[in-house]
Amino acid sequence: MNKRKMTSVVLGTVGVLAVLSACSNDEEVINTNNIDGESEGDIEFTLFAADNNPSWNGMDSDVGQVILEETGVSLNASFAINDPAERIALFAAGGEYPDFILPKGDSGILVDAGAMIDLRPLIEEHAPNIQEVYGDYLDRMTWSDEDDAIYFIGTNPVDQQHWTPGSGFWLQHAVVEELGYPEINTVEDFENAIKEYYEMYPEIDGQPTIPLSLLADDWRMLISVTNPAFWATGASDDGEWYIDDETREAILHYRRPEEREYFRWLNHMNAEGLLDPETFVQQEDQYMSKISSGRVLGMIDADWSIADAQTALREDGKYERMHGVYPVTLDYSYEHRNFQSTGYLSEWGIGITIDNPDPVRAIKFLDWMASEEAQILNNWGIEGEHYEVDEDGNRYLTDDQREERLSDSSFNERTGIGVYLAYGPHYGDGVLDSTGQPFTINTQETLIEDYTEKEKEVLEAYGANIWADLYPAADEFPVKPWGAGWEINWPSDSPIAIPFQRAQDIMMTRIPEAILADPEDFDHVYDRFMDELDDIGVEDMEAEFTELVRQRVELWGED
Repeated sequence: MNKRKMTSVVLGTVGVLAVLSACSNDEEVINTNNIDGESEGDIEFTLFAADNNPSWNGMDSDVGQVILEETGVSLNASFAINDPAERIALFAAGGEYPDFILPKGDSGILVDAGAMIDLRPLIEEHAPNIQEVYGDYLDRMTWSDEDDAIYFIGTNPVDQQHWTPGSGFWLQHAVVEELGYPEINTVEDFENAIKEYYEMYPEIDGQPTIPLSLLADDWRMLISVTNPAFWATGASDDGEWYIDDETREAILHYRRPEEREYFRWLNHMNAEGLLDPETFVQQEDQYMSKISSGRVLGMIDADWSIADAQTALREDGKYERMHGVYPVTLDYSYEHRNFQSTGYLSEWGIGITIDNPDPVRAIKFLDWMASEEAQILNNWGIEGEHYEVDEDGNRYLTDDQREERLSDSSFNERTGIGVYLAYGPHYGDGVLDSTGQPFTINTQETLIEDYTEKEKEVLEAYGANIWADLYPAADEFPVKPWGAGWEINWPSDSPIAIPFQRAQDIMMTRIPEAILADPEDFDHVYDRFMDELDDIGVEDMEAEFTELVRQRVELWGED
């Protein structure tokens, strides 16, 4: 997530940690910027983001040109191609930084290296819009008990109303329609539907049907292969961790016995010939191409990961080959916690580095991005071109304008709508502006209007208006007082850092090996996986992270 919330992990590189320890001495890091000064005229800021932005076109878009005209600021952005930790570690080791940076889980590396400016005094003096948008959430951005600086301001949408499941098991509409809309609640239900349809239709449009495909390309394996193990076994999204609701004790989530059984099911799917044999070798573009062709019956993935492929299917008029999302669990004893609330997640966001030539201009730019004017521009576009205003002053989309957004895969890149939202403070779906109109184009009503007729038919057959209706509601679970485990950072010299990276390396090898093993060898491989984690001191690492969870709860005052 977010452009879509993405579940991730704090990845470090062992070799860089030694370098960073030499850079972490405060006396060696000097900020030569005069934060009281402010440049005049146009200025270009460099930006690095850990998340890729496939729609990025610089300022060369309709919205980008308005931003440039209004602020005099242009952004020269670069993005992580593979593991963002590698780029961020190189920044820290070299001591040279982009002007803005969005490091996600690797922010601790930058703070330890003295790379970041404390934004608190800048916000207090120059950023009324930022203060208005975040309100009390600004307190959540305090770095730690020992350091009350704000180094990053959250770029997750504020007060977002969630109407669309973020994760689940995806199944073609053609499958459930053909089979008379069977219940899709457990992995057995999901498997049976895929298997029955696959036997009926071994080819789609002259190409071999793919029953189930997963994406294991680099870090994406977490999203499509390992994270679904906690969703399917009644846990919520804490990244690589499982955190007990009552004790706050944290363990690596794949050490839970019930998750072993989820991976055993994937092993079974592979043995049955239902898992795409290219799952662990295909790259993201190959995976997306397969889905876009209409021959992949099922996926297990996040909505943002497959969104472009769904748009491509819609663009091609293959409405029956688009997919619905179902809250599948290992068995009926578990509930899917997709909608369990974390409260506002404030720590992953944008920061200003010590190399920024004009921090005052930079914070004022972010403050303008937080203004009503900018948020309406970034969500709606340009009046008369991307949206209309009726005689009562209310914004609306014509049918053609709405369909263009839904069916044109180049829409965001061409117009710039939505492209810059991830780089500044903004409200989420359901929040109203000063005129009582929603900041975003999304409401529950428009969500339903945007469905294809085929999608509406499927939902009606399952007695639902929107896909969220199939899932347990947020109020069925307690709000997580620590937010999300994947957003809790640790210092680069933490005793967690090295064993965590080793655990990741082991997991990236052993999980695919276990899934692809002969079924009779599955337990042998998984036992070796668990033994190898024990050998690197996993329990001590988990105890350290448990303490960080408890510190987070105390810092936020949620107990």
